[in-house]
Amino acid sequence: MPKDLVPRAVQGPAVGLLDEHVAGFVASLSDLGYAALTLRENRQIATSFARWTRQRQLVVADIDESHTARFLREAARRSRSREGVRANALRLLLEHLRDGGDVPTFPALSEESPVAALLERYEHHLRGERGLAEKTVRIYRPFIRDFLVEHVAKTGSARVDVLAPQDVRDFLLDRIPSRGPSGAKLLATAVRSLLRFLLLAGETAVDLSLTVPTVRRWRLARVHPYISPNEVERVLQTCDPETPVGRRDHAVLLLLARLGLRAGEVLALDLGDIRWRTGELLVRGKGQILERLPLPSDVGEALALYLRGDRPRGLCRRVFLRMHAPRVGFSSQTAIGAIARGALARAGLRPALRGAHLFRHSLATTMIRRGASMAEIGQVLRHRSPDTTEIYAKVDFEALRGVATPWPGTGGGR
Repeated sequence: MPKDLVPRAVQGPAVGLLDEHVAGFVASLSDLGYAALTLRENRQIATSFARWTRQRQLVVADIDESHTARFLREAARRSRSREGVRANALRLLLEHLRDGGDVPTFPALSEESPVAALLERYEHHLRGERGLAEKTVRIYRPFIRDFLVEHVAKTGSARVDVLAPQDVRDFLLDRIPSRGPSGAKLLATAVRSLLRFLLLAGETAVDLSLTVPTVRRWRLARVHPYISPNEVERVLQTCDPETPVGRRDHAVLLLLARLGLRAGEVLALDLGDIRWRTGELLVRGKGQILERLPLPSDVGEALALYLRGDRPRGLCRRVFLRMHAPRVGFSSQTAIGAIARGALARAGLRPALRGAHLFRHSLATTMIRRGASMAEIGQVLRHRSPDTTEIYAKVDFEALRGVATPWPGTGGGR
């Protein structure tokens, strides 16, 4: 980091105060690829906030969002310019302090918020007792918060021992009609999970999870959307080969189209996962299972082109990084889906499914139409169960026409 960006040491002892963390904060932003002007702005804001906390005799371990909010309100009274810059700088500062363990990962819950306390206990149960992934906990969180908040609004109390089956049914019936089958099933699963926790924790006397209806999703009820091989090539050609973003997105789309990778698998690719000598790719599949896939020549060439000339330099080991600061890996699978949707839009295609998974379905459909067996498709897509591969059995319409019974003519069959 340039020396002129390192703040001068504050006068007097700074043990436990925020001042001693400003230099490390700015250095961390420099490592993430932020521009010099942005570093100066964040240094100035962090220094001002450190002075503000020192005047109020706050130590680092006690700082949370309530203090940054107060600082921002007071700063806005003096000047409303750069409000967004100040707020973003303080958000990054808190993230830096939490990553370093100087500030608790989760702010202490107020005793005046029993809903927040119950939600925290429930999430601790999911992580510690159930062993659920953090992603699943994040998915459940908004459903459970809505359920608890509605209960408080309806009864005027956070006591869950007064919950009745009708309360559960009213909540679900109010929300399920506006959701698709997947969303409705996820909502019901989250609420059922909470109600089981309440029974185990002794918060309710009866098992209200039995009142949550099962959301039916019939297997093989529909044909998965897909695009033809020619349309896949059209999508790949929409990436601009003259720009770094275009070359990065082309490599991402090739991984989706040629190998049928899931969005999360592309997201998790590490530099060490590309085995150039053996021509293999190490893929972290569902359940963190490591699998090796052959690296097709066009995919390898696209990856090499991106890695040699376009991948931003940084400490992150992910293969695909953001092109602008912070130069880190994509934050979620949504970014991979956005690359797929953008390419489909540029190609003028509007299939029913426009995310990254469309290319996985398209690869399987092309394979079965070219004579691949279900076992071969399951091996390429890395399905754990043959039942999962069965969904592609009905996309070979030409083969199905050959076994279909002719429709009887007028007068019926004789």
